[in-house]
Amino acid sequence: MYIDAGYLLAAAATRITGTSLRGGIDVNHERLISALAEHAEKNSGLPLLRVHWYDSARNGVPDPTQQSIGLIPRVKIRLGRIGYDGEQKGVDLRIGLDLVAHARNGAVEAIYLVSGDDDLTEAVEEAQAHGVQVTVLAIPNADGEPHGVSQYLQRAADGLDLFESTAVDAAVAKKIAPPVLPPPPPITSTGPTPATIMKRVAEAARSVAASPAIPQTATPAPRPAPVPIYSSTTGQAPVGIAAFQYTNLEEKINKVCGQVLNSWKASASADERLALSTGKPSIPREIDRALLHDMSEALGVYDLDDDIRHQLRAMFWAHVDI
Repeated sequence: MYIDAGYLLAAAATRITGTSLRGGIDVNHERLISALAEHAEKNSGLPLLRVHWYDSARNGVPDPTQQSIGLIPRVKIRLGRIGYDGEQKGVDLRIGLDLVAHARNGAVEAIYLVSGDDDLTEAVEEAQAHGVQVTVLAIPNADGEPHGVSQYLQRAADGLDLFESTAVDAAVAKKIAPPVLPPPPPITSTGPTPATIMKRVAEAARSVAASPAIPQTATPAPRPAPVPIYSSTTGQAPVGIAAFQYTNLEEKINKVCGQVLNSWKASASADERLALSTGKPSIPREIDRALLHDMSEALGVYDLDDDIRHQLRAMFWAHVDI
């Protein structure tokens, strides 16, 4: 079994919180991986050889959570890197290389792939050419439908299997932010000490920074007018085709921004909230990735054009109310 952790956790987060923000959920990884393995063994009728867990890590060094996952019996961690821009590098390539290598070496008869990534299509077809059956195991969304599986990958695979929703719900929960402790009582003295004065100044600065921002009306940039795209066939005049226009775009952008922000706020600490406020207009990579992923899902497109990305990020700041 090959598990794309990015897909699995984003899909589970979407099911539980309505957004793909991984930081918005608490996961019992051992319970979730065991349930996935049991599902594959039951449906294939074959014993499990090994689970490969694919994720990214800073400089390829596993964090404490990844280290604990690697200690689960028959689970092997396969890590890509996190680039300077915060994007993962090398994860899809590792999955593809392992698919082909294990199939070519005859190590397995069947592979269950927990992913929806279009980039794995060719690797799946190459593994099949060596006689291995490849099944995509998808995570169900809130409506019980497969979450985010590319149509190209579905067509290439030998089948699309749906994981049990109850198993996801039993292993994944919405993260709750730790309670904010009240400040300690002031020290009674005949007069404030220098340390007390500096402490009060720092508290006042944090209070100002954490004050609710005045909502600003975000005016999305107008979409460009439809541009005729011409195609022609021999002996016929060119035919004009109006560029595709999304319906209810502003409503969908508003919904995505609200869901991502609410999920993030449910688990964000006071320091993280302050960092978001003071870091404007830079959006933290985890939040920005969730915004783009969820917007792509809402529109049913693989890549977003620059105009939609601009509107999405502008609307996010209009929603910020820390």
